[in-house]
Amino acid sequence: MDSIYGASYTKLQETMDFVLGEIDRIRKKTLEQSDFDPIEHVAYRIKSEESMIEKLNRKGLPVTEESAVNAVHDAVGVRVVCAFLDDVYMIRDHLKSLPCCEVVEEKDYIGHAKENGYRSYHLILKVKGRCYAEVQLRTISQDTWAALEHHIHYKKEKTEMEQLIGEELKRCADELASTDLSMQTIRDMIRKR
Repeated sequence: MDSIYGASYTKLQETMDFVLGEIDRIRKKTLEQSDFDPIEHVAYRIKSEESMIEKLNRKGLPVTEESAVNAVHDAVGVRVVCAFLDDVYMIRDHLKSLPCCEVVEEKDYIGHAKENGYRSYHLILKVKGRCYAEVQLRTISQDTWAALEHHIHYKKEKTEMEQLIGEELKRCADELASTDLSMQTIRDMIRKR
């Protein structure tokens, strides 16, 4: 079988490289100005063929290159994990200010957490008028919670304990959000002294 991405795979790779380059650029600029790295780590990928085909089928879309590249907006995925909340918003602002990037969709799950406690900032960017990239920005604690929630929720069979588990996950998410705010406050105090 031919690649679901066909000739567009190169464009997807270029889109991912561009977004990663811009993230690296703002990272280096911040390091030069403040001697502080705003990014803990970056993860990125082009969605696997299997995963893309499954998503197209689930959404009732044709399993074609056109659908994979234009109808689904997360073929390119980039996750940026920051130490502090302010860094999340600084990187968001940088990406949104790029003249060659159009913000197609924006979801602030930090300011408006999902019901289960999930927090992250999502941007869907159309880069250079060609390809889409989903960028997720989150703090270390938000990333840790999301990873653990994924293991607990998706790797185990559902049980009658599901409601209790959900309540505990939400409680943990709220505690971590409070910790993020406290750590941001401490950082701000240190910067002012």
